[in-house]
Amino acid sequence: MASIPHDAVHGGHGHDDQHDHHPTGIKRWLTTTNHKDIGSMYLWFSFTMFIVGGIMALIIRAELFQPGLQVVNPEFFNQMTSLHGLIMVFGAIMPAFVGFANWMLPLQLGAPDMAFARMNNWSFWLLPPAAILLVTSMFVPGGSVAAGWTMYPPLTVQQGIGMDLTIFAVHILGASSIMGSINIITTILNMRAPGMTLMKMPMFAWTWLITAFLLIATMPVLAGAVTMILTDRHFGTTFFNAAGGGDPVMYQHIFWFFGHPEVYIIALPAFGVVSQILPAFSRKPLFGYHSMVYATASIAILSFIVWAHHMYTTGMPLAGQMYFMFATMLIAVPTGVKVFNWLATMWRGSITLETPMLFCLGFLFLFTMGGFTGLVLSLTPVDIQLHDTYYVVAHFHYVMVAGALFSAFAAVYYWGPKWTGWMYDEKLGKIHFWWSLIAFNVTFFPQHFLGLAGMPRRIPDYNLQFADWNAVSSIGAFAFGTAQIFFLYIVIRMIAGKSGVRAPAKPWDGAEGLEWTVPSPAPYHTFETPPVVK
Repeated sequence: MASIPHDAVHGGHGHDDQHDHHPTGIKRWLTTTNHKDIGSMYLWFSFTMFIVGGIMALIIRAELFQPGLQVVNPEFFNQMTSLHGLIMVFGAIMPAFVGFANWMLPLQLGAPDMAFARMNNWSFWLLPPAAILLVTSMFVPGGSVAAGWTMYPPLTVQQGIGMDLTIFAVHILGASSIMGSINIITTILNMRAPGMTLMKMPMFAWTWLITAFLLIATMPVLAGAVTMILTDRHFGTTFFNAAGGGDPVMYQHIFWFFGHPEVYIIALPAFGVVSQILPAFSRKPLFGYHSMVYATASIAILSFIVWAHHMYTTGMPLAGQMYFMFATMLIAVPTGVKVFNWLATMWRGSITLETPMLFCLGFLFLFTMGGFTGLVLSLTPVDIQLHDTYYVVAHFHYVMVAGALFSAFAAVYYWGPKWTGWMYDEKLGKIHFWWSLIAFNVTFFPQHFLGLAGMPRRIPDYNLQFADWNAVSSIGAFAFGTAQIFFLYIVIRMIAGKSGVRAPAKPWDGAEGLEWTVPSPAPYHTFETPPVVK
């Protein structure tokens, strides 16, 4: 038998180049295919974009602190509202949950890594160029998109080159999301440990499996919509130009067919995180696991058939309004099942209130409230009054910030010790929770009153009657922003091991186990088995 040259064994490298398989420094991060490294990069990227989007929000709130124009001009104000939305949705919240998925799915499923490790690297490295395009769109002639994050024509057809940069950024972000989703689906379906059936997976894996299908189904729709805007702008088409036989309302239909499932693309992974943490700190298994899976799938399916509840004021036929109203109210049913199951999980559990649990309880209370205001807005006659007022702003921030962001904080505190090997400072974590909770409510609760009183959104100036609640809201916003710098301090302290407490193998007092089951004895009545009658 002929001997094999040594170089062939080592992929064509001799002895000298063997260290290239373990690059260090910047090359390690550029070329890594390790799911943990990529998860960390997603999380740091998302936090960076969270700060950028947050600064834009604070510029908005500074302008709205008093009536009159005092901080920025109206054109720049519109750019801030548009970019704030785009950056927070596509740059901050979505990459954060993809980061959690990268970190935790292989660990939860018993897989060695993600299915397509190099594509995983690529789908991350598409994000920074897209973010640069979005931010630099502010500095080109004519400024960035000033038509809201929804990019409605005809406003978007008339704007400068900043709009083209934004369209390109949205395409790149969409490609990244689609590749990440293909990776997640393949990993979950093909790489589970032997014996782990789908119905034995942790809830976080289930929510991400369903979310990934949503992403693959909706991202191309958004890409189609912004491509049509691009051709309307530069190639003489009239998809959305009424003068050429097009219809600007058609864009709204296409956009919201993406935009409504997008809400659940953000919310479902958050549900998964909460479904991991509540059982752990209640020392009980998740109540109604099967119904949680079915409820998650139901929410995903229903999210595709309710898009036009964003469009009651566009002159839709009455029959269409009725259909979308009832279909939207129907989503409250599976969501209510989830909330009931979370409450039943905590019922008679031996609950401890560490920081992750506090953020989950904050999520549970505030997200439910955001869902309730959503139910209010689903009613056609009510929405026609409240459409494009601050009531809508309050509603979706209760869903996005208190829903997605609070659960992301919970996930960092919960899994952070597993990732870094160090516990965070519990006292500082609780300060961060209470600071964030109070500041959040001071910011967004008054916006319900402003909206009910008729204050329109996306305006830099307003009537004197709205001044008091706007001042309260702006003070809350600056307090909330400061709290997130404090969060960064806590995370850096944890990474550096400043708490001085090494994380044990099971950081949460045996509540971790395999992350979603709990080895502690069941309480007297779990609703699963009938109580023993003596």
